[in-house]
Amino acid sequence: MSHSKLAVGDVAPDFELQGTGAKSYKLSDYRGQPVVLVFYPGDNSPVCTLQLRSYNADLAKLGDHGVKLLAISPQGVESHDSFCEKHSFQFPLLADVDKAVARDYGILGPLGFPRRSIFIVDKEGVVAWVHRSLAGMTYKNTDEIVAAIESIGA
Repeated sequence: MSHSKLAVGDVAPDFELQGTGAKSYKLSDYRGQPVVLVFYPGDNSPVCTLQLRSYNADLAKLGDHGVKLLAISPQGVESHDSFCEKHSFQFPLLADVDKAVARDYGILGPLGFPRRSIFIVDKEGVVAWVHRSLAGMTYKNTDEIVAAIESIGA
């Protein structure tokens, strides 16, 4: 394991990435509200599609807590736009094409793919909760994320 792995209590590395809706997204722009960062391996893959569709269906539960969800993967904006359009995602997909953000968050796997991971960043920009999936087929559902948000009082 590398020592660059982010842990609870660490300041979340800021980033600015291009994303869906022809916009640029900067983590520090969301200071003052909790942010759920969802790192996923790829657009249109079966598990990623299920995961993001489940979050989309339950987005109101996160909204009730004033939480912003940002989904991040290495595909380009063009891929994200078509994936987003196909499934009507109500949250932005961000393009970490050079995987710099995945590297900063310590979630690049041995083959250079980001591991399916979730970081909850609190209002002050500090990592408050982390989940890294070891197997690529599992992910945390919205209720588990909401429970984590409630437990940290975000």
